[in-house]
Amino acid sequence: MQHIKIIIILMIFWSFPKQSNAQNEDQQKVLFCYGDFYPEQIKDYTYVIVESLHFSKKDIAILKESNTYVFAYISMGEVNKNGILFPEIEPHVLDKNELWDSYILDIENEETNAALQKEFEYNLKEQDFDGMFLDNIDNYTIHGPTSHKKEMLLDFLKNIKDTYPNKKLMQNAGLLITEDTYPYIDFIGIESIATNYDFDKKEYKLRTKNEFHEKVNELQTITKKFDIPIILIEYAITKPLRQKVIKRVKSTGWPFFIGNIDLQNIPKKIE
Repeated sequence: MQHIKIIIILMIFWSFPKQSNAQNEDQQKVLFCYGDFYPEQIKDYTYVIVESLHFSKKDIAILKESNTYVFAYISMGEVNKNGILFPEIEPHVLDKNELWDSYILDIENEETNAALQKEFEYNLKEQDFDGMFLDNIDNYTIHGPTSHKKEMLLDFLKNIKDTYPNKKLMQNAGLLITEDTYPYIDFIGIESIATNYDFDKKEYKLRTKNEFHEKVNELQTITKKFDIPIILIEYAITKPLRQKVIKRVKSTGWPFFIGNIDLQNIPKKIE
């Protein structure tokens, strides 16, 4: 009889779906990767954000088959020397951002505006991405270098939404102008509410608990007021720090990504 009980217990245990330690601990459904990779290896993510220049239309179709939303990256506030738009808009850039070795773009400039529109058309119409990830929106807040060009940004976003009503837009940061942008965006991505990367020392660090809770409260207010989903983007590379970050961000209930600050590689799962 004792042997029968053991067999029954084992059968019940084996009947449950098995999950890896990584899945149990790290249920992140978000992937940011601006480097190249094989699209076949990316599956079951809710949000995948990539640099479109690395992928063909066929690659994008493969990503879309296995993931919910696939976004192309674009900066609405700055351009890097290696960026696809740089040759076209270099004569019209403004100041330089020394931290990222990039240049402030002028969205009011006709050539720059046209180049941005062409990039949206290429990614949304020709490549058929589900949407665009809009970086450097904070450049248009009161603390940004192009705060006086906010209205032009809003006109641009409105035009994109009118032209591609079925496509999604994810705003990165720029929380201070959410009350202006919310009619045109579908998601808000926000970096480093749990972590705090030190650019001078190139060191991955954790924010204080007070800082973390203040940022969570701010985001909760915004998502309730404007009914916009939040996606968290955190930076950590060591297992101990990453485990601390996971513990914090999972408490928010928001989907999250944790990876290297340069976003060039697919993060390894914690085993």
